[in-house]
Amino acid sequence: MTLTWPEFRRARRRSRQAWVLLAAAALTGVAGLGWFFTVGQFAAVEPPTDGPSEAPVLAAGWMNGVASVRPVPAGSAAALLDTLTVKRPAAQDNYDRSAFGQAWLDVDRNGCDTRNDILRRDLTGAEFTKESGCRVAAGTLREPYTGRQITFSRGAGSSKAVQIDHVVALGDAWQKGAQQLTAGQREDLANDPLNLIAVDGPANQDKSASDAATWLPPNKAFRCHYVARQISVKAAYLLWVAPAEKDAMKRVLASCPGQQTIVAAAQ
Repeated sequence: MTLTWPEFRRARRRSRQAWVLLAAAALTGVAGLGWFFTVGQFAAVEPPTDGPSEAPVLAAGWMNGVASVRPVPAGSAAALLDTLTVKRPAAQDNYDRSAFGQAWLDVDRNGCDTRNDILRRDLTGAEFTKESGCRVAAGTLREPYTGRQITFSRGAGSSKAVQIDHVVALGDAWQKGAQQLTAGQREDLANDPLNLIAVDGPANQDKSASDAATWLPPNKAFRCHYVARQISVKAAYLLWVAPAEKDAMKRVLASCPGQQTIVAAAQ
C-alpha cells in the first residue's frame, strides 16, 4: 500500500516517538542498576526498625576487658577512621580459624568462657543451667542487627537462634593485618568483648566475613555504632581497611557526625 505524504510524515513522527520512549526506558534501567549496586542493595531489602542503636562492651562487677595491642582512643569515630591504613586486602586462601586460637577461651580470667560471658552481658533476664554460674540457659535478646526480640533457649537445635558475632569478622581481620599479629594477640582479638555481640543467627550467617562495603545491619539505627565499633576494633589491633570499606564507613558516619569511638568502659 502506498502512503500519501501526510500519512508518511505521521508514521515517521510515531516512529521517532517510539524510539525516544525506548531510549528513556533504557536510561532508567541503567540508572536503576547503578543505584542498586551502590546503596540500593541495602535499602531495597530493609524495612524500618526500631531496634537498639548501640550495644554494651563490658558489664561492671564480673566482666573484665582484654588488653588489646593498643588502647582505643576516645573521640570522633570519623577522625579515628582517617588514621587507619588503607590498602587492598591480602589473600585469604591461607586463612584458618585455628590461627585465632581455641574458640571461646576465658581470656579475661573471670572463670567463664567468652561465649557465655557475651550471652550473659547481652541477654535480658539471663538464667543459668542448674548448678552453674556460667552456662547461660535462657534469656531474651533485643537483637541489634535486625531490631527483633529473640528468645534464647539453650539446646541442640535452639541455641543457634542467637549467635555470637565477631564485629570485625576473623576472616576479614586475617586479610587486613591479623597475619602480622602474634598468636596471643589473635586470641585476644577473637575473644575481646569489644569485638563480640550476641545477634540473630540468620543475620550472622548472612554477614559471614563481610566488611562494611558488602554488609551492614538491616537495623539502620544500629549502623553508626556498628561502624564505629569496627573502626575501634581495627584501631585496637592495628588492622587496616580496604578503599571501598572506608568509603562505606564514611557514608554511614556522615549521617551521625557526632558518633564517638567505642571504648571498653563498664556499662
